Amino acid sequence: MLRWPIAILIVVNVLAFVALRGAFGQAPIAAGHQPNLLNRQIHPDSLKVQPVSAANAADQVVVGGPAPEAPVSTSELQQ
Repeated sequence: MLRWPIAILIVVNVLAFVALRGAFGQAPIAAGHQPNLLNRQIHPDSLKVQPVSAANAADQVVVGGPAPEAPVSTSELQQ
């Protein structure tokens, strides 16, 4: 009973692999639909990258650092 759905999935996976490898022609993504995209930008030279100062980075998450303490007060439950 489960043999046919598994066989269909394998065939579909093989066809997708072959299609991505270019057996049916060039992929539509690689064709370049918007070759003049960079030429249409308005004042691209006016963009400036600035480093983040310590004051602006205070609320940024530190990857690999300890988790911040939550500002929540806790107490024992009354039984």
